[in-house]
Amino acid sequence: MMKPRFALLAACLLLTGCGSGAVASTGPAPGATADPGTPTTSPTVSSSPAMSPQGAPLNLPGLGPKTRARIPTDARQAVVVTGRGKDSPRSTAVLYRRTAEGWHADATWPAHNALKGWSDHHMGNDLRSPIGVYGLTDAGGLLADPGTRLPYHHSRGFVSPGTGFEGEPLAGSFDYVVAINYNRKPGTTPLDWTRPLGAARGGGIWFHVDHGGPTHGCVSISERHMKDLLRALDPALHPIAVMGDAKSLAR
Repeated sequence: MMKPRFALLAACLLLTGCGSGAVASTGPAPGATADPGTPTTSPTVSSSPAMSPQGAPLNLPGLGPKTRARIPTDARQAVVVTGRGKDSPRSTAVLYRRTAEGWHADATWPAHNALKGWSDHHMGNDLRSPIGVYGLTDAGGLLADPGTRLPYHHSRGFVSPGTGFEGEPLAGSFDYVVAINYNRKPGTTPLDWTRPLGAARGGGIWFHVDHGGPTHGCVSISERHMKDLLRALDPALHPIAVMGDAKSLAR
């Protein structure tokens, strides 16, 4: 049975996003496979490290051949979220941009992920974040658009009442969000309830404002960094999220 505090958080999240099994949802980016719960595929890349003559990595650092094979060939912007461990709620997010010279890291931010870490087969309310490669096509928030090029849904529906797993207030967590295209329909508001894989597989996985503790399934970074992310993401660059614990990403 859920402890009262955990039960309250789960109930609150059912109304909004962040990994709930019955939340508002949305799905994969252009070029993704028919299964919105799995990454898009492209030809397998050599596992040996490669650098451009200018010294920029030709492959995203820390990713093994299995993960790299899932990155769409047209992706020129990536947020790589690397967890400290399979069961850890702490991670680091790095925003990369691909040019003719290779991948360049534009920003690095501390982040939280789900309370119990990561899963290759995310289920609603398992308190783990889904491992994989997912498109980033839609954004929104309780506050007005800070200047993103993504479609932005400004709505009072982005509420986050109650407290988190460590007793921290959740208010303001959804002031800014970017939908991660796990089990959702791309091109719709992050508040859309469509679950292509079914409600049991969860949904409502977002980047959102950090509240100082683990999430239900989302990835959270500070408000300032969320604004930076929203302003940086460019749909013309086909941005993606690559996320998971370090060992899983290195496969």
